[in-house]
Amino acid sequence: MESIAATRERPIWQEPRAIALLVAASLTTMANATISPALPGIERLFTEDPNAALLTRLLVPAPSLGVALFAPLAGFAADRIGRRLMLLAGVVLFVMAGCAGLILPDLPSIFASRLVLGIAVALIMTAQTALVGDYFTGDDRNTLTGLQISARNFGGLVFISLAGWVAALSPRLPFAIYGLAAFALPLIWLAIVEPPRISALAGAASAKGQEGHASWRSLLAALVLLQGLTNMIFFLMPTQISFFLEARGYESAVMTGTVLGLLMISGGGCALLYRRIQRSIGSAGIFAAGYGAMALGFLLLSGAASTPPLLAAALLIGAGYALVSPSFVAMALDLAPRRSRGLAGGILTASIFIGQFCSPLASTPLIAAYGYGALFRDTACLLGIMALAAVLARLAGLFRETG
Repeated sequence: MESIAATRERPIWQEPRAIALLVAASLTTMANATISPALPGIERLFTEDPNAALLTRLLVPAPSLGVALFAPLAGFAADRIGRRLMLLAGVVLFVMAGCAGLILPDLPSIFASRLVLGIAVALIMTAQTALVGDYFTGDDRNTLTGLQISARNFGGLVFISLAGWVAALSPRLPFAIYGLAAFALPLIWLAIVEPPRISALAGAASAKGQEGHASWRSLLAALVLLQGLTNMIFFLMPTQISFFLEARGYESAVMTGTVLGLLMISGGGCALLYRRIQRSIGSAGIFAAGYGAMALGFLLLSGAASTPPLLAAALLIGAGYALVSPSFVAMALDLAPRRSRGLAGGILTASIFIGQFCSPLASTPLIAAYGYGALFRDTACLLGIMALAAVLARLAGLFRETG
């Protein structure tokens, strides 16, 4: 097998293993939102079901629940049965569960297939995260974590746009988009090889980077909590922005598509520059800049009375989130010992989707009590405090740079 630490003469994004992992990353954005444009049509398709309105709205967050519940178990399994098999199994299950909505006869069975889809995403994301840690180190690892966020953003933009077109033909057709994942299987099969098991490295157990940080469990727990909070905040955009725009008198469907499109484009573009920025300002600077940009975005959103501040807010929030997101993966892989990278990846994956799932549960009562403006202002203040904390942590020497 080619050495994992081998030096390459070509850029990281041209390596087959990296390409396969980036393709797998782009699939995960399909899980939740791909069927969003078809939801009204799906509800009309099953009008005889008395719970159609509720079940239809649960189809989008259902995969998040599946991921949140299953990802830690997937991480535990990845460290024992291997990453390659788990990644391949995840993609196969992704295709089957994702396309099931084409033929399933009722909403409860479609809802169940969406939960299974979440399990597939947990398998893919957990194996993928562990493989990034196994295959790559230093600059390569940090570059790839940034490219993954970019792949997810641009992949989401393409898949959701495609779903909007086909949903106009039939509300079931967007489920067929999940079948595109089958084209990734040959690439993954050929490019991904199972890294040596930790038992095979027993003679080098003390090698640099194999044992991780001495306090990796407590530091990973803090990282997981911070990532969950970050995703809870960021998910205010896809869950609440359409209602906010409607309350402000906009044509919500058109403007929501514009705002979320800018969010993805900004995030995708900024993530491409992640490693270059990280080299310049360090991990603490990344968190300070990312949370600072998100804080300014939500502040603009809270008082937006015209279109330009709305669009500027979307650009800032998307860019800020794309800056901080790769850092969670890079730092977790740097902290965890090799034998536990699957578990670390699984817990980290779960925190993303727990944050997404909890976001509307936490924000909706606050909006009802205080309004959108107050929620966005308070969110901006919290993000500003988080940015300041990153600066203070850097000054106190609490950040250990990755790579």
